[in-house]
Amino acid sequence: MTGARRVDVLVVGAGPAGLATAARLAAAGAGRVEIVDRETRAGGAPRHCAHGGYGTLLHPLTGPAYARLLVTATRQAGAIVRTGVTALDWAGPLALRTLGAEGPGTITARAVVLATGARERPRAARLVPGTRPAGVYTTGELQQAVHLYGQRIGTRAVVVGAQDVSYAAADTVRAAGATVVAMLTDLPGPQTTPARAADSRLRRGTPLLTGTTVAELLGRGRLSGVRVRHRDGRTAVLSCDTVVFTGDFVPDHELARRGGLVLDPGTRGPAVDGALRTSRPGVFAVGSVLHAVESAATAVREGAHAAGAVLDHLAATDRLAATDHLAATGRPSGADRADAVPLLVDPPLRWIAPNRVTAADRLPYVLRTATRLTRPVLRVTQNGRVLHRERLWTAALPNRTLRLPADWTHRVDPRDGPVHVSVGP
Repeated sequence: MTGARRVDVLVVGAGPAGLATAARLAAAGAGRVEIVDRETRAGGAPRHCAHGGYGTLLHPLTGPAYARLLVTATRQAGAIVRTGVTALDWAGPLALRTLGAEGPGTITARAVVLATGARERPRAARLVPGTRPAGVYTTGELQQAVHLYGQRIGTRAVVVGAQDVSYAAADTVRAAGATVVAMLTDLPGPQTTPARAADSRLRRGTPLLTGTTVAELLGRGRLSGVRVRHRDGRTAVLSCDTVVFTGDFVPDHELARRGGLVLDPGTRGPAVDGALRTSRPGVFAVGSVLHAVESAATAVREGAHAAGAVLDHLAATDRLAATDHLAATGRPSGADRADAVPLLVDPPLRWIAPNRVTAADRLPYVLRTATRLTRPVLRVTQNGRVLHRERLWTAALPNRTLRLPADWTHRVDPRDGPVHVSVGP
């Protein structure tokens, strides 16, 4: 639809987080709730994740079935889902320029929710030297080629990475009829469950090369092999016609950046508080654009949580409008004036989300470590005061999620400066 239009809530991105946000808002009577997504079909990454692990223990689902369930529920709740529509740039504090098959348009909303997801960095962004042969994939490209389009990928593959998504990529390679020659990681060990790592190594017969990086891609026209470098400097060539670069996700934050939203240096996504409010009043962010990447279940949980904050924002702007303080002036609503302070992590922790905190926040935090930690103690402090301390009963691994409850936030003093999360005694 071309021209200028108005909606109550505009959600950008029809993955699990965006769909969950829109479904709850529409069901709660938030007015006209609309989702736009640049893909031709809604559902996000689960659409091409044919493996299981979605849904619940009592009702397990594959990725495509889970995506269909979310899309159906969102439409039944009354939200409008428009695919093939790209949000290009901001046209105002709460307005976006869009482009779709019907032409350009501008959508102005009372609240905007960014659910733009994340992307894997391709070979070029990882600065892997060598030729430019066919047969080089990221996980997303591989899964779409195999599960959406039924394409052949080759016969011998090397998977770069040893985290959960890497093992899912290896399963996709096998589903396509190819052999996984090896998996490799620059870290000292796998970043998945011991059972999954053992199954791959013992039952599948797939060797895992630790402390190893890709030094060069070989081949003209079609990949013929990869040169790898071990931590001690030794090199070797693995013969293969396919290589899959997995992990190394970055938030798809272009729209947030163009809007001048404050980005968190750790996650590289929009900085948000526990209500998932960004630095711009009326703009919220959910899902993997905040933390690349978490599970679909985490994205759905955040979407439902953000919907409550959006409803509070709409109610606050209604109250302002009723007293002739029009929301169109761009002034923040009462719900947006919370005294949030930065929430920072100290090494070896890498990032935490949400990454601003108020005393009223209740959403549990997700965080990552850069190195393996054996039953670490997490300490939350502010200006020397210990707000929370707990020991994790399992090892913390890179590329694996750690969780921190939010039952300590009422102790935060907005006048005391940043809150730090560290590993300590």
